[in-house]
Amino acid sequence: MAGFEASFGRPFAHQLAAWRIRLANRVPTATWRDLWQAQHDRAFVVAGAMKAELLADLAAAVDKAIADGRTLDEFRRDFRSIVERHGWHGWTGEGSAKGEAWRTKVIYKTNLATSYAAGRLAQLREGGFAWFVYRHGASLEPREQHLSWDGLILEADHPFWATHAPPNGWGCSCYITGARSREGAKRVGGKLGKELEDGWQKVDPRTGAPVGIDKGWAYAPGATATQDITDLAKVIAGKISALPPELGTALGKERAAVIDRAWTHWVKETMEGISHDPGLVGVFAPDLLEALSQRGIAPSTAAVSVKPGLLKGPKADRHEAKGDALSLETWEQLPDRLRSPKAVFLDEKTGKLLYILDDGPDTAQLAVELDVTHRAKRQTAVSNMIISAYRVNLADIIWRWGGKQLTLLVGSVQ
Repeated sequence: MAGFEASFGRPFAHQLAAWRIRLANRVPTATWRDLWQAQHDRAFVVAGAMKAELLADLAAAVDKAIADGRTLDEFRRDFRSIVERHGWHGWTGEGSAKGEAWRTKVIYKTNLATSYAAGRLAQLREGGFAWFVYRHGASLEPREQHLSWDGLILEADHPFWATHAPPNGWGCSCYITGARSREGAKRVGGKLGKELEDGWQKVDPRTGAPVGIDKGWAYAPGATATQDITDLAKVIAGKISALPPELGTALGKERAAVIDRAWTHWVKETMEGISHDPGLVGVFAPDLLEALSQRGIAPSTAAVSVKPGLLKGPKADRHEAKGDALSLETWEQLPDRLRSPKAVFLDEKTGKLLYILDDGPDTAQLAVELDVTHRAKRQTAVSNMIISAYRVNLADIIWRWGGKQLTLLVGSVQ
């Protein structure tokens, strides 16, 4: 089946980016009307969830559903556990199996459908498709108005899409696809003879939305965040990791602001126990790549990543107990710090790189292992992985350098 139903279990990069942008801003709300239409492009809500801890756990459950392809039944198990753990009462649907089934389905499918739609719209705009085609989602209980739009071909900038880009209501599974010509539109389900009916903008006084659209759904999900979705998707898709080092370095420099935003989201999610995959923190600088090349070292990628356990977990706890852990502020600023390190050494004994950073009155040492293969979102990736990070005595670094264990590649510690 085409459309967002087919994305269950395999989210694409733009969908995941659209979701991550929303996930970064969790907003307590009393009712679903508290945030209206396009405000949802950059916010995650569950109506009635007012406490930050409750909303965070619900967000984590939805994140698993979208990012890991969890089923509705799996989400329902998570939902029950969260409700019980937080003692949440008064939510719509509480008190009956039927009510709970309805509410969990609404939360699950609405977030999957809108993140799919937002990601798809960003994809189509990025691809420069001149025509959009409305496709009915083949639901078991079709809405006649939605069926009447099936196959409609309109220019990508037609005002129809601003209010009628699906989904167009609770449970709606309609979607849009793109084409570069009207003939091309026919090949993806467009109907060349179909015309937009007169009065398509007429508002239903019961809903305040155009006829055929549910209240609160007269907008194009993701339209106000298209560029951010596209930029973030390029990071999520692993383009930097997949590129040759020189090209990866160039893209990392060009997309520095995007990497910074993605990293901020990743740190926040990691500290809250939401993220379990490595986060991209930056790329090797050109001078470092050159210094490595001169020593016959050729990493397969320029990407530099961090595993969540360095920020939260037993390893992080050990450094905290020893008093040499990096501060949260340092972690948050790490992409910028890595662009201008005090020095980078090669450890001749282990083959790892040591980044030396100024960290206020102290010095931070980050050990980087080259070309580490890891799993992320069910896919195999390769990155240069930061495997340890803590504060050190600069004199110790200088002593090891003088003892020939370390070779200076770039920068200075004098």
